[in-house]
Amino acid sequence: MPATIAAITPNPRGAKKIMGSSSSILKPNAKNPNPILRCNPHLLALAPYPPGRPIEEVQREYGLKRVIKLASNENPLGPSPKAVAALKRHARQLHLYPDGNVYYLRQALSRHLAVAPEQLMFGNGSDELIIWLALTYLSPRDTMIVSQYSFVRYQMAAQMVGARFKTVPLKNWRHDLVAMARAVDKSTKAVFLANPENPVGTMVGRKEFERFLKAVPRRVLIVLDQAYYEYVQAPDYFNGIEYIARHPNLVVLRTFSKTYGLAGLRVGYGVAVPEIVKDVDRVRPPFNVNRAGQEAAAAALDDGEFLQRSIAVNEEGRRYLYEQFERLGLEYIPSQTNFVLVRVGRDGCDGAAVAQAMMERGVIVRPMGGFGLKDYVRITIGLARENRLAVRILEKALRDAGRSATHQVQ
Repeated sequence: MPATIAAITPNPRGAKKIMGSSSSILKPNAKNPNPILRCNPHLLALAPYPPGRPIEEVQREYGLKRVIKLASNENPLGPSPKAVAALKRHARQLHLYPDGNVYYLRQALSRHLAVAPEQLMFGNGSDELIIWLALTYLSPRDTMIVSQYSFVRYQMAAQMVGARFKTVPLKNWRHDLVAMARAVDKSTKAVFLANPENPVGTMVGRKEFERFLKAVPRRVLIVLDQAYYEYVQAPDYFNGIEYIARHPNLVVLRTFSKTYGLAGLRVGYGVAVPEIVKDVDRVRPPFNVNRAGQEAAAAALDDGEFLQRSIAVNEEGRRYLYEQFERLGLEYIPSQTNFVLVRVGRDGCDGAAVAQAMMERGVIVRPMGGFGLKDYVRITIGLARENRLAVRILEKALRDAGRSATHQVQ
């Protein structure tokens, strides 16, 4: 017999009476989808983040032996060999809690970045730091400013704390930093800015960013997300950490998930003035960066050869995809990252239909409808053989999706 939730309520005679769940459970409706408890109202509009589908799940669903994933911007070379060796050395210590202060990785990263150890904060991926910064500094009275099509976790962080967010349109597929600075008002508490931008892949240069820093009041937190920092080869790109000393309201986020190939271990970090790090520490849970991640990240940081090879493979793959998209007559956004946003919607079909057709053939890419880009897919740059296969499958998917759309119209 299934258990029921019971509530104790007083009766008129002073005795206590156990009421069955049928009379005490809240009824579900549009404002309260949970029939047991009331969710905080500001969270009801918040949808869970939709992660890319794992290879194993696609293999099971479609009965495929070979599946390649070009959807989540992972390093196609895998992890650094030095990181793998570190994991093997420390595998027998996984029964122990990790170092809550992330001491050895903190020291290594401090030397690598030429910053003080107390300027570093660490998260279970850099997106955890996004949530903490919102939790630390935003309230329901405040507003966050983001760019159009920006990484959805920024807006989700604002919604989690009940804050509002204001979206500023892109200009020629790039951040309009002038418009973002002008959008700041008395309610603005934070501006979140990815450079390069995800999922678009474009960037703003040094001079634009410097003018932006000067235009934004110091009472406003500026979060510069440089998750793809190591991949950028543009001469006018910049190291955001260099500006922290002159702009103490600036926080720079980076990650070991992309170029360093450690997405499965979830290690991200932020650089800021020590006062901000101390504030964020108030909400940081203990042991949030796992032991394996700390050891692997410290080792990967010391593998310059792997880093350079990752960048070279990415550059070669990006050029190849550009050539193939041009051959197929597909519009794409020139990228500074390890992915390319390409327009595949045509003849009544959209990016989701093309992505589905590709997945059924064993190539996972990311449809962009959830970002407001329904005609686009985002394709991670893979190894040369993976890129060639992805292009062949894309051609077939475009033909199939076009025929399907034609049948629907008829």
